[in-house]
Amino acid sequence: MLFYLGEIVMKILSKRQVKELVLYSPQHTARLEKAGLFPKRVQLGPNRVGWVESEVLEWLELRLAQREVLN
Repeated sequence: MLFYLGEIVMKILSKRQVKELVLYSPQHTARLEKAGLFPKRVQLGPNRVGWVESEVLEWLELRLAQREVLN
């Protein structure tokens, strides 16, 4: 799902897309989110949530950076 904010295009990821991208179960992602360790979801409707793609990708980039520091 794409949102246009002026000249900025914001892509929203579904729960399934987040699961495929980060390889965590939805339950684990929810635990990380609740602990403040994963980007917050966006309420799109009464029964629909999503995550801002750029925030999830930034989270993944931080994981990669931590890997480089630890090795």
